[in-house]
Amino acid sequence: MPVDVLVGLQWGDEGKGKIVDVLAPTYDVVARFQGGPNAGHTLTFDGIKHVLHQVPSGIFHPHILNVVGNGVVLDPFVFRQELQKLTDRGIDWAANLYISKKAQLILPSHRALDRINEEARGGSKIGSTLKGIGPTYQDKIGRTGLRVGDILLPDFDQRYQEAVARHATLAAFHNQKLEIEELEADFFSAIEFLRTLQLTDTEYLLNDLLKQGKKILAEGAQGSLLDIDFGTYPYVTSSSTIVAGACTGLGIAPKHIDKVYGISKAYCTRVGSGPFPTELHDEVGEQIRQAGREFGSTTGRPRRCGWIDLPALRYSIMLNGVTEIHLMKADVLDEFDEIHVCTHYEYPNGQQTDHLPDYGDLQTMKPVYKSMPGWKTELQQLTDPQALPGELKAYVQFLEQYLEVPISIVSVGPDRVSTLHLS
Repeated sequence: MPVDVLVGLQWGDEGKGKIVDVLAPTYDVVARFQGGPNAGHTLTFDGIKHVLHQVPSGIFHPHILNVVGNGVVLDPFVFRQELQKLTDRGIDWAANLYISKKAQLILPSHRALDRINEEARGGSKIGSTLKGIGPTYQDKIGRTGLRVGDILLPDFDQRYQEAVARHATLAAFHNQKLEIEELEADFFSAIEFLRTLQLTDTEYLLNDLLKQGKKILAEGAQGSLLDIDFGTYPYVTSSSTIVAGACTGLGIAPKHIDKVYGISKAYCTRVGSGPFPTELHDEVGEQIRQAGREFGSTTGRPRRCGWIDLPALRYSIMLNGVTEIHLMKADVLDEFDEIHVCTHYEYPNGQQTDHLPDYGDLQTMKPVYKSMPGWKTELQQLTDPQALPGELKAYVQFLEQYLEVPISIVSVGPDRVSTLHLS
């Protein structure tokens, strides 16, 4: 059986967690392939809101195996907190959760370094979530990081102290101290907890499951425009957020990949710094923020809001080989008389392009918009795709024609039942 991959097509927060939850019953395995506690996947069902950061979003389905892949960076303390919340809500997760021994560990000193590095940037802040993600991936690439499997070794404590000593030297470069003493007790307690879980070589596990005919959904975090290589660098995350990251982050071959679900909002948001051509700094942007409750599920920060950006979406679709699009939060635009769609960018000299340029050029460009009529309908009341208002159908059809990919799902509310399947 194949591996299907789910990725965000914008700057994250597209609604990937909800779609994984909706699709999960048709899969045997859900596997996270990158990111860490900087991700926040929100799922709402039975009137209860659940936010997951490192646990795969299939965890609420008892028949599904959930795998934390080698491409993930894992904070043991946050992970234990997540699992405790699931236990408190009656979720029996223990038998169906596997963690790669090759996943990198986030140490307290990584979190301290993240804060120190961000403060040192001054007015050029990246917009880090301060969860230690960047420094952990830096150690991974520098071949000095600690991995989950290391906690099973007799000299783990020594390895930990050596890592902290290296990080203290880096902090001293900025005339700072790590100040991690208060965090270490919780960290080592969480390490003891982590040792009790199913730690394994998940690349073998996943490939054995494929041989058995099991169907796997690879779950991405963040969004394609935050990819370390192809995102709006340097305002990006530290991992590969596109489909290619599913192969390296899980240990599966490209030949196994079949469907690629691309998740996009009906508008656009971004958290933190970086270019955002369609950002709205007026009351319209604030109206979208309030209607969409656009505040970070991980940081609580208000998200920057704007109209949908089709050149950026087409770029993400190209990189990922998207086979179908799931359009999220259409209900947020219910009250607008007019909807704007960015179809091109305009250079200062008046020349237009439908390509996403590099960061330097993108800063100087203006969006070129097409105006479309709003639907002025309370979409959350709808349960039949045929009942979608004509204006929304026209909006969907325009996006499909421009992006050259079918839209198979339109989400009209946060609950899993507010999901309309168009095909």
